[in-house]
Amino acid sequence: MRVGLAGLGKMGAAIAARLMECGHELIVWNRSADKAKALADAGAKVAASPAELAAQADVIITILTDAAAIDAVYGGTSGLLSADVTGKLFIEMSTVQPQTEIALAEKVRTRGAAFVECPVGGTTGPARQGKLFGFAGGTEADVGRAQPLLDQMCRRVEHVGDVGAGASIKLAINLPLMIYWQALGEALAISRHLKLEPQRLMDIIADTSGAPTAVKNRGPNISAWLGGGDFGPVTFNLDDARKDIRTMIAQGRALGVELPLIERTLSCFDEASAAGYGQGDGSGQAVYWARRQKS
Repeated sequence: MRVGLAGLGKMGAAIAARLMECGHELIVWNRSADKAKALADAGAKVAASPAELAAQADVIITILTDAAAIDAVYGGTSGLLSADVTGKLFIEMSTVQPQTEIALAEKVRTRGAAFVECPVGGTTGPARQGKLFGFAGGTEADVGRAQPLLDQMCRRVEHVGDVGAGASIKLAINLPLMIYWQALGEALAISRHLKLEPQRLMDIIADTSGAPTAVKNRGPNISAWLGGGDFGPVTFNLDDARKDIRTMIAQGRALGVELPLIERTLSCFDEASAAGYGQGDGSGQAVYWARRQKS
């Protein structure tokens, strides 16, 4: 299958590598062309514009930063929708508010193409292995058409409703994790006076009911960072987490729902970013707070 993928951030690049491994003919585009080099060296074709990508692919996947990026990549004289996309399938995987996906679906369908949203749970490791958790939104027919490709990217795909439902679930499943990294930092802060080895302390926390899967997986990296070492590869950086938190808060406001914990968490993440943690892994929020000195 000729698959086009626009957006080669960490997740997009990992998904692209997975699709090539599954035998698809891959066409890629990214605003910063240098990010396409590794995939080009591996055999992917690099499109000169989103329009060229859409013209050459049967299925177009997008995983972009935010609503503004979606507008830029889909719209304009060289955007995806400037090409003839009649009969093609779009799979949109960005983390944005539901209304962004709903409005985009209408534009895509007006152009004669099918549209499915499928934001995912998971980081670059699961993406590379095809073990993401997908939250699909769309009609039964369109999701069914996308299913074989989604199954190659995901260990589990849940069709949660029409377009917009997937975005809602993605924000919901990420919200507790963002709060958890702050909560873990506070737990580490009130344990600091014990002067336990970071690895031992993280091992204790990871072996309790207060530890989600994420801390069990990333505990060794966090303890290494706490001990003065390097965290290791960044799977999802703290500044991207801040963007997602802002999206959660905006969605809460759109629904008239109060979200006091995540609002306070955003201010804590903002503080960590200002202190230089922005490009580090999002779980570094816990490290920052554990080290933080009361002002």
